[in-house]
Amino acid sequence: MKRYSDLEYLRLSKLQKFLYRLESFFCSIPVAVWHTIKKLGLAIWSFIKGIGLGIAEVVTTFKNGSKPTRLSYVIMGAGCFAHGQILRGILFLLFEIVFIFYMVTTGAYWLSMLPSLGKLGPTKDYNVILDVYTTHYHDNSFKILLYGVLTIFFIIAFIYTWWVNIRQSKTAEQILASGKKLKSGRDDLRSLVDDSFHKTLLALPMTGILVFTVMPIVFMMLVAFTNYDGAHNGYSNNLFHWVGLDNFNTMLSWTSNTSSGAQSYAATFGEVLTWTLIWAFFATFTNYFLGMMVAMAINKKGIRFKKGWRTILVMTIAIPQFISLLYVSKMFAKNGLINNFLIDMKWIDTALPFFEKASWARVTVILINIWIGIPYLMLTATGILMNIPQDLYESARIDGASGWQQYSKITLPYMLFVTGPYLLTQFTGNMNNFNVIFLLTGGAPNNPAASNSAGTVGYTDLLITWLYKITMGAESQYYLASVVGIMVFVVVALITLVAYSLLPSIKNEEDFQ
Repeated sequence: MKRYSDLEYLRLSKLQKFLYRLESFFCSIPVAVWHTIKKLGLAIWSFIKGIGLGIAEVVTTFKNGSKPTRLSYVIMGAGCFAHGQILRGILFLLFEIVFIFYMVTTGAYWLSMLPSLGKLGPTKDYNVILDVYTTHYHDNSFKILLYGVLTIFFIIAFIYTWWVNIRQSKTAEQILASGKKLKSGRDDLRSLVDDSFHKTLLALPMTGILVFTVMPIVFMMLVAFTNYDGAHNGYSNNLFHWVGLDNFNTMLSWTSNTSSGAQSYAATFGEVLTWTLIWAFFATFTNYFLGMMVAMAINKKGIRFKKGWRTILVMTIAIPQFISLLYVSKMFAKNGLINNFLIDMKWIDTALPFFEKASWARVTVILINIWIGIPYLMLTATGILMNIPQDLYESARIDGASGWQQYSKITLPYMLFVTGPYLLTQFTGNMNNFNVIFLLTGGAPNNPAASNSAGTVGYTDLLITWLYKITMGAESQYYLASVVGIMVFVVVALITLVAYSLLPSIKNEEDFQ
C-alpha cells in the first residue's frame, strides 16, 4: 500500500481520500490482529511465569521460613496463630477443614468419576412378582461433569488460599523482624470497612461472576468434548462420555453427505456466519446513522412538538418486542395485511414473498430492525448532540461551511468518538440478536442443502438461532451446540479485540478532552 505524506494527501480528490482511508483501514486489520494475538500470548506467558514464580517462592519460603511458617504448609493458619493473628488463623483453618471434609465425603468421588463420566447407566430388571421390568438409575453423567467442574474450581480456590496462608505467615515474620506491630483481629475487621472496603464490596459480585458466569462457561465448553445429546442425556437413557476433538472435526469437516444431498457442516457454518456478519453490519450502521439523522431533525431549531415526536418513536420501545415482532411477522406474511392491501389496491397481482425467498426475507428483517432500532439511537444521539459546543457550528457557519460540511467535520467525528465503544457493543449484540430473527421469521425460508446438517437451518438464521435449533431439535445435539457456541465466542472475541484496538476513542482519548 502506498503511503502519502500530509501534503500529498491534501492534494488528493475527495474520492481518492476516501479510498485511501478505506484501504488504510483494511490494511490495518492484519496488524491489529497480530498485535491482539501478541498481547494474548504475552498475557498467557505472564500468567505461566507468575505461576512459576509463585512455586519458587513457596519452595524458598519453606527453606528459609520459621517453624510456624513451615507448619502452615500442613496446618493452614498455624503461622497466624503463632504470630497472634487469631482471626486470620481461624479463617484459614476453617477453610482447610471444610475442604478436607468436602473432598473426603463427595469431592474425591466426583473427581474419580470425571475421566469416565459414569460407569453404569440405567438398567432394567425383571420383577417376578409384578411381572414388569423396573428401571434402576445409577450414575449421572451430567451431575458428574457439573460437580467435577465445581470440585476443580474448589481445589484451585484451596491452592490459592493455601498460598496466601503461607505468604501471610512470611509477611508477618518480616514485619516482626523490622520491629513493627502486626494487625490484630480488630484491625482486620476495621480495615474491611475502611481502607479495604473496596475489597469487601467486590467480594460478593466477584463470587457471583465466578459461580454464575465463569463456571457455566467452562461447563459449556467441556460439553463440546462429549457426545451429550437427546440419545445420551447422561441419566434416564444412556450415559455420555468424552469424545475428544471429534465434534470439532465434524463441524470443520468439508465432507458432504452425498446420499442425502446435504452440504458439509463447515459449509453450513460458513453460510450462517457470513449472513450473521452481514446482518450485524447493516443492523448496526443503518440504525446508527438513521437514528442520528432523526435526532438531528427533531433537535433542529424551528421544529415544533419535539416531545411529541420523541414520544411517538419511543412507543416502539415501550411495547414488548415479543408482541410487536410477532404482530409485524403476521402483517408481512403471504396472506397478511400488507399483501392483502397491495392486492386490493391493484398494485400487485400476486403476494410478495417477504419471508418466502431468501433475498426478500433478509432485506425485510433488516428493514424491520430499522423500525425497532432507530428510537434507541435517537435517544442516545439526542443526549450527545446537546453536548456538542454550539460555538463550533457558529464558527463553521461564519467560515461559510455548508450543512454537509458541518455534519461531516463536526457532528459525525464527535458522535463516532463518543459512541465508538457503543457501536462495538451493538455490533456484537446484533450478532447474537435472537429476538428479531426468531420472532419474525424463525430462520425461514429453509435452506434445503443445509437442513440435514444440524437442525433445520434457514437463510435468515443467525449463529445464535441455529444454536437454539440444534438444542431444540429431535436429536438435541447439545455437544454440537457447544461447539457452535465456542466458535461464536472466538469470532466475536476476535472482532471485538480488533475493532477495540482501532477505535479512535481508545487510540486518541485526549482529542476531545
